[in-house]
Amino acid sequence: MIIQTNYNDIEYTCDLSKPIDISIPLGNVKCFYATDFKKQPYVAGDFVGSVKKGAPVNFYDVELNPHGNGTHTECLGHITKKQECINDSLKKHHMMARLISVSLKAKGEDKIITLKNLKEACPAKLTEAIIIRTRPNYKYKLTKDYSGSNPPYLDKKAMSFLVKKGVKHLLIDLPSVDREEDKGKLASHHIFWNVKDHKAIDSSRKDCTITELIYVPNEVEDGMYLLNIQVAPIKLDASPSKPVLFRLSEMGENE
Repeated sequence: MIIQTNYNDIEYTCDLSKPIDISIPLGNVKCFYATDFKKQPYVAGDFVGSVKKGAPVNFYDVELNPHGNGTHTECLGHITKKQECINDSLKKHHMMARLISVSLKAKGEDKIITLKNLKEACPAKLTEAIIIRTRPNYKYKLTKDYSGSNPPYLDKKAMSFLVKKGVKHLLIDLPSVDREEDKGKLASHHIFWNVKDHKAIDSSRKDCTITELIYVPNEVEDGMYLLNIQVAPIKLDASPSKPVLFRLSEMGENE
């Protein structure tokens, strides 16, 4: 199915029959020493919820940590005392997005996305959603246990730049936009949502989201996409999510 859309006075076409899934399945990756993703048949007396074990249906219990077991989308409730819910924050599920690739820079023992590198990768105008693929882009991102490895993160100046540019939905292929061990400061999270002392204020960005632990294959080109973020209807600050991209082509580009 081909659709047409207009953005910044440019006409685009989009083929909805060619989705690009940039999520990582639950249990493939791990970070922050989270409990492992678990699934097991429900057991009640003689009933075991597995067709393999004689049940008429598969009926499983699941244990997971959204932040530590795979691709997830989070809202400001991640850092506020009040349990803000991702389902209340994510009001829009389709949006214009730009995919960029950014190299990491060494800073002492850390590797970070700097303001300079981010600016070099960004066009003059940014969409409301931005997807950041870090380079090098190894496939170990699909299976890695990041716990205790001091993974790369986003410099707080780079985060301030994105906020000033009006980015409302940030997707990144790292476990967190902040350093794994930062004494609880979570500076980039606070900057993104404009949260003060773990409380939402009048100017907090309540309708903005961060999606972490994505994976964008190397063959997917940088550029403009239609983004669909799908989350589970769960009353938590974060949910396992399935961000899907659809390539946008300028009208006449392929003629």
